[in-house]
Amino acid sequence: MQFLIIHSVSSLNLTNEYLSHICLINQGKYNSGSEYEYNLNYLIDDIRTSHHEVGFTKVSFGNTTANFAQVIVQCRGDSYGSKCNTCFDTAISGFQKRCPNNKGGRIWYDQCFIYVSTVDVELPGKTKYENIFSMHNPQKVRGDAKLFAKKAIDFLSELTLKVQKPNNILHLPVFYAAGEKKVGKNTLYAMVQCLELTVDCTSCLTWSITKNFKKNDIKQGARVLGSNCDVRYELYPFLKS
Repeated sequence: MQFLIIHSVSSLNLTNEYLSHICLINQGKYNSGSEYEYNLNYLIDDIRTSHHEVGFTKVSFGNTTANFAQVIVQCRGDSYGSKCNTCFDTAISGFQKRCPNNKGGRIWYDQCFIYVSTVDVELPGKTKYENIFSMHNPQKVRGDAKLFAKKAIDFLSELTLKVQKPNNILHLPVFYAAGEKKVGKNTLYAMVQCLELTVDCTSCLTWSITKNFKKNDIKQGARVLGSNCDVRYELYPFLKS
């Protein structure tokens, strides 16, 4: 299995930046013109035309081990609709460039996450902590860093409690919460999100929040991402709405 993990990279990006990827070498590669390639392209076209409005998609196609393809897409909570579709196009192109002809892999962009696999992923599923990585803003917190960390943890924990509340339109869990809060003279902006149908969403978020503040070197912004949940905070607005 090939990993590209980013431990110490600036998170100062307001656009749909590439973040990281994993090529699943153990799932093998496909040949151009193969039935697997046809099935994968069928799923990509299907997602582009039918599935981006809700922000989460799991589709599969194929009737044998050799040609079975599955694609899971999770867009950030403020990037549904056309923005989700745009991120998907960028991410699938980035995946095919970074993992050419690989049957399986994961790729993270600022506004969406894509998982391609030859194995049918069972949902709801438990958190895979080995797929989690972190990034941080290079700027340190000024003033009382311990007090800042406590208030940031408290605020992220408050958002975690809102993650699985039904939304007003679909009356379904949205697995996403975001907000802002005054911390001294600064405004703290934060978001938490889980891949839909993650069994232990709260546990994943709590673990990720703790990981953000494990070291005494507290930063003005940080994020923890994985294939099951994301946590992020900054001292500037980074969401589209």
